[in-house]
Amino acid sequence: MTEKRKRRKFTPEFKSDAVKLVIENGYTGHEVARRFGIGPSNVTRWVREYRDEYESRNHGEKLRRELEAEIKRLEKEKKRLQMEYEILKKATAFFAKESN
Repeated sequence: MTEKRKRRKFTPEFKSDAVKLVIENGYTGHEVARRFGIGPSNVTRWVREYRDEYESRNHGEKLRRELEAEIKRLEKEKKRLQMEYEILKKATAFFAKESN
């Protein structure tokens, strides 16, 4: 039987070092991958994520994580407001019935 391969986990510092070599020092993703002993697709993905998240700040855009947190907060608020609306609707019906 073949053994199941364990997925390697990389620390944020390791990823940052690899990205800096590509961004700041001009190495290619393949060169960095060969030096670090990892797959080139990992380096390419990390560089793409870095550019998507951190360089967007230069354009005044929010980070993806910030946008996702904002969406989550707004969904929670929407749910609370819907509950309040339903309570008010029932209370209105109750008091309308009582006044007759």
